[in-house]
Amino acid sequence: MTMRLYNDDGDRLMEVPEDALRVTILPSGDPRHLRAHRKIRIQWGQHLLDDVVDGRYRTLICGINDSDNSHGVIGEVLKLVPTSQWTLSSATSYAKVFRSAVQLHSKEDREPYVLKFDLDRLLVLALLRPSGRDHFNLEDIYRGFRTCAKMLEGRQDRRPVASVSFLGAKSNRLMGHDSAEPSLEAALEAMLKAGFDGDVYPPPGTWELPPIGVYSTYPFPESLDRMRQGSS
Repeated sequence: MTMRLYNDDGDRLMEVPEDALRVTILPSGDPRHLRAHRKIRIQWGQHLLDDVVDGRYRTLICGINDSDNSHGVIGEVLKLVPTSQWTLSSATSYAKVFRSAVQLHSKEDREPYVLKFDLDRLLVLALLRPSGRDHFNLEDIYRGFRTCAKMLEGRQDRRPVASVSFLGAKSNRLMGHDSAEPSLEAALEAMLKAGFDGDVYPPPGTWELPPIGVYSTYPFPESLDRMRQGSS
């Protein structure tokens, strides 16, 4: 008996054309066996703002800067959560005041700092973009997520937790030392090494890479590394 996904003629009608936007998710591991290690779930095809507003998460990790967050996720979240007393302007102003205080009293601290915004039913942990730069780098992501992991450790009231990928961002983008955007894998690696084990939402631009198969969790299977090394 052939398994069907849709009612009536849905399976036939939903056959995907070669040039269509799509994500091809590859299976990884045996679903009958528990994998006892930390992992990040990658929420392919899902919409972060919808899931946050629907209350699927208690904590959200994103970026913030002290000048302009009008195109950032934090601005959208502040508009969509009706119980929040924070606004886009007040959050940006707070980031600016915090930056000034840090520069005055804690010049030797390592960036980035993590600002907490309590939106009643949602806690936002916002990585403050380092001073003098218009972007984050992978070291910033590692340091910031290490702080976030400490804030989440032992706090079940702050879980489940989701994060943006910082890729494809407009207000707080992620760049490599070569001035090019790093891969999603590189960003996930920095997050996991820092101790993060929540959900990550990849940028919609990744939906435009249909020939490339993706996995729904990180770390990726060892078979990928074997293929990169030239073995099957």
